Amino acid sequence: MFWQALIDDFMSRMQIHAVPVRIQLWNGHAVDLAPEPPVVIRVNSLKGLRHVAHASLDSLGQAYVEGHIDLEGKLLDLIDVAAQLARHSGHAERADNDAPHAHSRELDRDAIQYHYDVSNAFYAQWLDPEMVYSCAYFHTRDDTLEAAQLQKIDHILTKIRLQPGQTLLDIGCGWGALAIRAAKHYGARVLGVTLSENQYEFAQDRIRREGLADRCEVRLLDYRDVTGQFDRITSVGMFEHVGLANLETYFRCINERLADGGVVMNHGITSTDPHSRASPWGGGDFIDRYVFPHGELPHIGLVLQTMSAAGLEATDVENLRHHYALTLHHWAERFEASRDTIRTLAGEERYRIWRVYLAGCAHAFTHEWVALHQVVGIKGQGARPGYPLPLTRDYMYVH
Repeated sequence: MFWQALIDDFMSRMQIHAVPVRIQLWNGHAVDLAPEPPVVIRVNSLKGLRHVAHASLDSLGQAYVEGHIDLEGKLLDLIDVAAQLARHSGHAERADNDAPHAHSRELDRDAIQYHYDVSNAFYAQWLDPEMVYSCAYFHTRDDTLEAAQLQKIDHILTKIRLQPGQTLLDIGCGWGALAIRAAKHYGARVLGVTLSENQYEFAQDRIRREGLADRCEVRLLDYRDVTGQFDRITSVGMFEHVGLANLETYFRCINERLADGGVVMNHGITSTDPHSRASPWGGGDFIDRYVFPHGELPHIGLVLQTMSAAGLEATDVENLRHHYALTLHHWAERFEASRDTIRTLAGEERYRIWRVYLAGCAHAFTHEWVALHQVVGIKGQGARPGYPLPLTRDYMYVH
């Protein structure tokens, strides 16, 4: 039988690697790749078996999302097994870059709305109460997610030395947590922009309820359409959507919006591959297919190069990779704890997509496939009237 030949070939290639998984076929046939495996992949169809036999993270994820396989075991164990199967299947670790994704205002808007406009209730099931959807900042591993997200916002606003009365542009403001804190606790006059209608409506409602409408505003607006200049600019978890070919244009736009003597902070996921290739063994393909259409991750070297070409001087670079691994572990655990509610809110397919996405990202940050860099910058090439930051980094850690 064809399925038997397929499983025999799979076993001959995989058994020497002792991957801790049982493959359970639809007809009752089962094979273990290691003794007493804690993970079970239930294969529901011949198509599912093909995906498993020639595993990549994309093929396994696709099979799971479409119901051709089911997964049993602890979530992070499942992702580790998937990564081992993909690694031992003979695929190149990272595929060479194809042509960069095409980007337009319409495509970028559609991609943002696809990702963020699931429903606010969906995100509320596993984010903190402030709805902060980006890497948190942990003083200790025992910090709660709520504390770590607040610490992240304060870390950013302290890094840029935000002062009362200064103007702040927050690009990709999400549900408004940073913008609101900057106005309420730092005395800034803030404009946040987003392309997500759900985020816009949520943030505007929060601003009204906090009584901050005179100094904090969120607009449903592309960052390229913002006018005026600002003393400070933040961009948190947004530039992953920009595209590799558009990074210099993105930073040049920031430079144009940044006042002389101003400070910018860009917080975003970066590739650990020096050639800015996608995540290993098909992980990037799965994310592009189901989660972040048209997203691309630059290496930190490319970030610094394009910032400089756009007229910005990097003054501080911090890698928060370990912090994002911790953040994602919190999110994945909360997601699992709310799985029944999430299924009802978002449907089975989207539940499966996000289940493996969050746990897969936790694995990726833990194993150095990707990183998270905060880069502080100022106007370069003599444009500034004076250096706007202290001589040492001590000011960032005074609380």
